[in-house]
Amino acid sequence: MQMTRRAGRRAAVVPVVLGAAMVLAACGDGGGEETSAASCTNTIMVEDVPVVTVWAWYPAMEQVVDYFNENNDDVQACWTNAGQGGDAYQAFSTALEAGSGAPDVMMIEAEFLGQYTIREALVDLAPYGAAELEGEYTEGAWADVTEAEAVYAIPVDGGPMGLLYRQDIFDEYGVAVPTTWEEFATAAQQLKDAGYDGYITNFAPNWWAFVQAMAAQLGWQPFTYDSASTEIGIDIATPEAIQVLSYWEDLVDRDLVATDEAFTADYNASLVDGTYASYVAAAWGPGYLEGLSDADADAVWRAAPLPQWEGQEPRDVNIGGSTFAVSEQAENPELAARVAMDLFGTEEAWRIGIEEAALFPLWTPVLESDYFADLEYPFFDGQQINKDVFLDAAAGYEGFTTPPFLTYVYDQGTEQLTALVEGQVDAEQALTNLEQDVGAYAESQGFTVTE
Repeated sequence: MQMTRRAGRRAAVVPVVLGAAMVLAACGDGGGEETSAASCTNTIMVEDVPVVTVWAWYPAMEQVVDYFNENNDDVQACWTNAGQGGDAYQAFSTALEAGSGAPDVMMIEAEFLGQYTIREALVDLAPYGAAELEGEYTEGAWADVTEAEAVYAIPVDGGPMGLLYRQDIFDEYGVAVPTTWEEFATAAQQLKDAGYDGYITNFAPNWWAFVQAMAAQLGWQPFTYDSASTEIGIDIATPEAIQVLSYWEDLVDRDLVATDEAFTADYNASLVDGTYASYVAAAWGPGYLEGLSDADADAVWRAAPLPQWEGQEPRDVNIGGSTFAVSEQAENPELAARVAMDLFGTEEAWRIGIEEAALFPLWTPVLESDYFADLEYPFFDGQQINKDVFLDAAAGYEGFTTPPFLTYVYDQGTEQLTALVEGQVDAEQALTNLEQDVGAYAESQGFTVTE
């Protein structure tokens, strides 16, 4: 049976990257109703009805928008790819500063929402029915898009974490797949001692989000923040964070993990050529792996739950995941909110997102469906990785507070991790430096810093 959000109403339903100037010109004033069909990447199916502009970089987004437009005769979505991540955010910020040119609906990664709520750039969607949808999303996903009674975005996809590993490599060297981080370090040494000339995994100095997630697994919450206040709590160099980063520092010092920068050509090659025996990955990781064209056809990949710390409360963590927010420039925020809520509000739209774009859904009607749980992944030799790993990980994630200047934190985190892998600082000093840098930056931006 088709799963839809609202009974009695018709179902709501690799991109071209445009330069910021072209995007701003194409999307007009963000109001939508005067947007011409020629300015949309997709086809407008119904003429003479209101049009809501959408910026998003999801793969297969055009198919999702087409499905929405085919099934709505009173509103149409006009989709544009304004670039990915930082490029899209820069274009969005430029439009906000100019006072025009922003889309009605903007794809924003959940962790970066605070950078826009502090600018009052996003519409509170609660008055438009979003608050009623809380039960349709996982606890952590909902926590990441809400503040008090306000709902600043609609969750779409997430990144609950697991361990992707090369079963053939572990079998060849007679090493058991680890279930704890203590076993992970032992397995790394066993692989090396057995003659494996690669690394158990990679520790990327340019990926602070990874360290953030690993420390959160021990209950680390470095920030307390409410956009209604000028106070922000910053407590980065905690015992939990030091323990986690010291663990990875030890693996680096023993040459048991690689220290390649993530998401480069060399890193991508190493992911699939046997240089890394495992990939500590979010739920989008399987799609990332499968998308690498030079993947080893003889590799045997499997997925397992994320290792836990012995003697500690098990915790599930998350990296990545995006939302649809409504810009304060939207001329018709109620209609824009409807599009934000409904683009991925059906099983049919989610089948596109899952099967064509490798997204991990946060909408519970499909997340909890037999279809998704039983889905077999050919790249993992038919393993039902959602049932085996990622469904439990998504259910266990409780949310994570990020500051409204997360880009700065990531940049400074990269500096400190680079110094760490180069032997210039140890884990405690790296975290202490980061806390001092971030605290000083927060104060320079007008915040009162507390611990």
